[in-house]
Amino acid sequence: MARIARLSDVLVNKIAAGEVVERPASVVKELVENSIDAGSRTVRVALEKGGLGRITISDDGQGMGPEDARLCLERHATSKLRELEDLFTISTKGFRGEALPAIASVSRFTLHTAEPGAQVGTRVVVEGGGEPRVEEAPPRVGTVISVEDLFFNTPARRKFMKRESTELQHAEEAVIRLALAHPDVGFFVEHGGQQLFTSPASPGDARERIAAALGPGVHPHLVPVEERRLGVSVTGHIASPEYTLPNARGIYTFVNRRYIRDRGLNSAIQRAFQEFLAAGRQPVVVLFIDVDPRAVDVNVHPQKQEVRFADAKGVGDTVHAALSRALRAAPWLGNKGEGGGLEPPRQAAHYAMAVERFLTRAQEATWGAPLPLPGTQDAPAPMPGASESLFGAMPPVPGSSFAPTTPLLPGRSPAFGQALPQLNEAPPPGYFGALRPMGVLGERFHVCEGPGGTLVVLDAHAALERARLMTFQRMLGREEPPVPTLFGATVELPVSVAKALVEGREALARLGLEVEPFGGTTLALKAVPPALVGADARALLEALARALPPPGAALDAVSLAEALRVLACHAARHAEGQLTDGKLRALLGELDAADFHPSCIHGTVVVLEVPLLELERRALRPPGSRI
Repeated sequence: MARIARLSDVLVNKIAAGEVVERPASVVKELVENSIDAGSRTVRVALEKGGLGRITISDDGQGMGPEDARLCLERHATSKLRELEDLFTISTKGFRGEALPAIASVSRFTLHTAEPGAQVGTRVVVEGGGEPRVEEAPPRVGTVISVEDLFFNTPARRKFMKRESTELQHAEEAVIRLALAHPDVGFFVEHGGQQLFTSPASPGDARERIAAALGPGVHPHLVPVEERRLGVSVTGHIASPEYTLPNARGIYTFVNRRYIRDRGLNSAIQRAFQEFLAAGRQPVVVLFIDVDPRAVDVNVHPQKQEVRFADAKGVGDTVHAALSRALRAAPWLGNKGEGGGLEPPRQAAHYAMAVERFLTRAQEATWGAPLPLPGTQDAPAPMPGASESLFGAMPPVPGSSFAPTTPLLPGRSPAFGQALPQLNEAPPPGYFGALRPMGVLGERFHVCEGPGGTLVVLDAHAALERARLMTFQRMLGREEPPVPTLFGATVELPVSVAKALVEGREALARLGLEVEPFGGTTLALKAVPPALVGADARALLEALARALPPPGAALDAVSLAEALRVLACHAARHAEGQLTDGKLRALLGELDAADFHPSCIHGTVVVLEVPLLELERRALRPPGSRI
């Protein structure tokens, strides 16, 4: 009996899925690439549970007829290759015909598509690699693919998936890479109904797409790059050395509009930036390398993220030359002296500190007196206290080496560098959206990187409270009462609390809560606003009893202001433990649109902001050192 047997198509597809479909982000990448190859101008991505629950990709591309819709789920069936020679001139994202059958073999897969102008569309349903079920469906523009319960029939693979927030971050990054490569296509990503990434088509200015992908703070720092030599074209943008990141996540390299990771290209980028960056910082680079398709092999990696160049050295040299030219021609750092001296970033830091100290002395001069001449006292001094609240100086931490900030004298305006903007009162436009989350401290404070490397610490509870307060205020401003969410709970309360709540039932209804007596001092809480589902009912009702206006008062925004603050605080307390990376980014977007004038119970969203200049001071002049 022969020991060698042909594997079944189902098993072959599952093996292929192990190479092509590594995680939900792989599915997003493959399906969005198909949408781009189909000529789509808008691509929408909807995710549930980080992509493990559901992935839905909708596009407005050319769509497919019934025969193509059925064939696309067969292995090695593709519209992008015909002859062997086509393999050496690939201009599309996909070409192997493996992705769709591989994805369908490890999920509950549904495809709904139609050709332009068709009277009837086609729906194909596949469950776990089984026999496709093809049926007629209503016509539509383009294609919608839904992938549910990824890896449901391969539990060993699903077990190795990361947390929902981690998988979501990878999926979002997969879209960002494709969005950077195709600014002429609009991309929209949502998770659980919340928008994560929104970027309409911006073919006229690639900087708009880069700012949408990496944060608006990078936009003013972007510098164009262009170099052409010996069949290699390098274009794109870099951020000035004033805007850097602590990791290499801001480096994007594309070959013929395909995102790739190549050690040679990364080495060329690092060599070009090495004399312009401080230790531990990484550049922001978005580069497009265009070469003859015959001079690059893209068929060397299952996920097509590695390539081989016919002339790898020539490509690397062109990239290095392009970046070096842009860096040395830019005005932000000046030229390095013949005698060596400090590297350019440190020169810039010393110069900025000298200017600050001179301006401080200028403002401290008597009104009408001549400005003081710069002197040795304007040289960089030991770093002042980084523990600076946005409402003024904070007391030094015991045992800390930071010196307290110099107090302002009565009747004298703040000197340059002595007062930070009151972000908790009026944040600059786009301030929060430009933050890049880096981690969580004490399970409450989120540490972020601001534009130019600024260190920003946010109070998650206060941020959520501010956003929820805006939601409740908008709800109160509607002409019709809000539609509460059903929520059943009975709570036994003190007599005074129960009495206040029963008397204030009309005010509670105006706020979206439904309360009824349930015998004695027990109340039934039957409905609450959506943001308060699952909150501590007893604590919420006790706090509201103290915040409700007296019976007979007008139920307007003024009389209900304290009750709104209570709702916002309790909604924030409930949501605080569920603040994933994706929800945090959405929250930062809400804060940019929030009104910071109404007071909250916990009002200080930005707990600490340490500018990069302060950090440079400490690095350049440790406390206690001498000139």
